[in-house]
Amino acid sequence: MLKQQLQIKLSQKLSPQQIQLMKMIQLSTLELEQKIESEMGENPALESGMEKQSSENQESNFEEGEKIEADEIDINQYLSDDEIPSYKLYSNNYSSDDQERTIPVSGGISFHQHLSQQVGNLILSEDEFQIAEFIIGSIDESGYLRRNTEELIDDLAFTQNIIVTKEQIEKILRSVQTLDPPGVGARSLKECLQLQLEKKKKDRPEVELALEIIKNHFDHFSHKHYTQLQERIGISKEELKTALDLISKLNPKPGGALSSINQNTHIVPDFILTIEDGELHVALNQRNAPQLRVSNAYKDMLSGYSEAPSKSKSQQEAVQFIKQKLDAAKWFIDAIKQRHQTLTLTINAILDHQLEFFLTGDERKLRPMILKDIAEKVDMDISTISRVANSKYIDTPYGVKLLKTFFSEGLKNDEGEDVSTIEIKKILEEFIAGESKKKPLTDQTLSEMMKEKGYIVARRTIAKYREQLDIPVARMRREL
Repeated sequence: MLKQQLQIKLSQKLSPQQIQLMKMIQLSTLELEQKIESEMGENPALESGMEKQSSENQESNFEEGEKIEADEIDINQYLSDDEIPSYKLYSNNYSSDDQERTIPVSGGISFHQHLSQQVGNLILSEDEFQIAEFIIGSIDESGYLRRNTEELIDDLAFTQNIIVTKEQIEKILRSVQTLDPPGVGARSLKECLQLQLEKKKKDRPEVELALEIIKNHFDHFSHKHYTQLQERIGISKEELKTALDLISKLNPKPGGALSSINQNTHIVPDFILTIEDGELHVALNQRNAPQLRVSNAYKDMLSGYSEAPSKSKSQQEAVQFIKQKLDAAKWFIDAIKQRHQTLTLTINAILDHQLEFFLTGDERKLRPMILKDIAEKVDMDISTISRVANSKYIDTPYGVKLLKTFFSEGLKNDEGEDVSTIEIKKILEEFIAGESKKKPLTDQTLSEMMKEKGYIVARRTIAKYREQLDIPVARMRREL
């Protein structure tokens, strides 16, 4: 049975402006610059730079929170000189000598371009050259060929219309493996190390011994079964140690050295922290606080339309268009201002919570801090704090840090005090760095050492922190 009923429902929805503001808060300094350039390109009523003194008496004003109605044309409210908006009182307190906190990026060719340039030195036919280029394109950034021969044959047939045999692929791959850096084009770690050793001169006995270990006893080597290696090869402990030292100097990722140079490591800090007379001073990077203003040309156009005795339909449409652009420009300027306030409140709350760390730079001084702690201090939502922490960097006397790294869970020590997990990891690293590599410390031993130091940490928790620090188990840390 169909029936009608009236229901009252209360709900909250974010306006498009609020959604855009949340997105702007999440932007980094460089992304904000790109956003501003894009907005200025789309909105001719938005300009950058300081207001000229001569045009001050012609400036128009927007009342706070005022919205423009398309069906009402009241131009005079945009031309009032009763008060000057706050965004027009912005002054640039930075001198031209202030340092721009940017990290330069070195240029260069990519890893694959480096390989392609060398292919011309190989003696190959035209078809073989295309196959070599295809193989190079299949090599990953670490320098490894992760695809088997059958897959390469199929792809060459379908994408390049080149029919090739397994023997031809193997032959051309061996030619590619002669390129620089040594070990490139390997299909496994074993083959990578073997290629690098084969390029070394065989006039030293440790080279031949290292090559035999990799070719014939790789499993024992990878699992660090040193006693079995000595027995199987029939060598002394000193000879084995010399060969292992040589292997340890090989590069397990031959492409990493070249590809890392061309990665985007350009970080512009969003905050700049200085310490003067034991007091912290933090400021937004001057690139993070751009100077924006409403276009004088658009305000002059409104002034001209307001003086017209009568307005045609086309003139009314023009006025409506101008108002929309002026309103959008005003909102964008206000959004930048709101972003500035949100970032300032958040960073000051973080500095206050982690005061001891920022004064000393000692990571063991970091206190447990979660997003909720900062959100309660600044009376904002946790999601807003998360957007700031996950994408913003601060330039400190101890280096450029991501705000996210200052957040951590906490544990209780034997005295009942809260201790940051970052402090636990730092002490764990110190224990492992000072251990005897001939007899590395097990997770259980590390747990007992932590307990003696006053930190109650279970063995499984030690294992979790060790994995987060990318430290292998005790057996894999053992050395001769």
